[in-house]
Amino acid sequence: MGIEYSGQRATPRMDLGTALLEYVEQEKEFIGTSVMPIFRTQKQKSVYPAITRESLTRNADTKRAMRGNYNRDGFSAKDKSYNCQEHGLEGILDDSEREMYASDFDAELITTKITMRRVLQAQEKRIASALFNTSTFTGSALYTDVSGSAPWDAVGSKVISQIRTAKSKVRSNCGMKPNALIMSSTNIERLKANTEIVDLIKYTSRPTDAEVRTALADLFGVKHIFEGKAIQNTAKEGKTFVSGDIWSDDYVLLAIVANDGQDLSQPGIGRTFLWEADSPDNAVVEQYRAEDVRSDVYRVRQHVDEQIIDSYFGHLLKVD
Repeated sequence: MGIEYSGQRATPRMDLGTALLEYVEQEKEFIGTSVMPIFRTQKQKSVYPAITRESLTRNADTKRAMRGNYNRDGFSAKDKSYNCQEHGLEGILDDSEREMYASDFDAELITTKITMRRVLQAQEKRIASALFNTSTFTGSALYTDVSGSAPWDAVGSKVISQIRTAKSKVRSNCGMKPNALIMSSTNIERLKANTEIVDLIKYTSRPTDAEVRTALADLFGVKHIFEGKAIQNTAKEGKTFVSGDIWSDDYVLLAIVANDGQDLSQPGIGRTFLWEADSPDNAVVEQYRAEDVRSDVYRVRQHVDEQIIDSYFGHLLKVD
């Protein structure tokens, strides 16, 4: 007896996917793929060349003798590999639910929005865990603990000197200054209460959050301040909600973030490899019918590998 197929094949819903990705972008809730920008690839797994810091900073003999040849040089790369894994989740909308909520809100959009948020939240957790990781960033060149002597929850801590010291360590490691500071919303608020910082930015013309963030970036000498806003419910299933930051307030990271994820020659702390042949966007929305339960199923999925390319393009500070 052959296999019987009673449903419909999954249909891409680009309209829902586009609308929801625009919503996520507007909310600026997730920062993971800004810190580790997307590299689109046609291969699910492969080897790629990463330009080494040794090659970037190596000395060369540039002296030329009269009528002599110029010395020749090149660059070195180390082979690294990625292996995109599929992640996804399905949200189900019963026909009766669709009718029940028809006059209140778009149940299809809400079902997909919640499902997509959970998929992107899981990705955010993976990236945050990779970057705020004391096993990856270890040793004095990559990690500094100021939590015992000058934690960020103490308003008198000399935060500026801490950040400047961390920046100098990144420059010593790779020859480039970090262009980004990555932290949780909790630590943004701590910075805004720090007495040294308050004294330096108190004359900001319009002390809105945007103006203060710009002032902080200028003060620290970085182009970007990435604020991890996303929270998670850390309680077990069925228990009372317990809020927790996805980006821990124990750490902040100074890092070089690539401006163009697609250009692997640009140094950067990491990339999000996206197998676009199977997942053309970071989150793809599909729909199929489950007639046995009189429901439409909305699937959100992605095929990715979030990867730190070189830890020496960053410095992790333990601040709490």
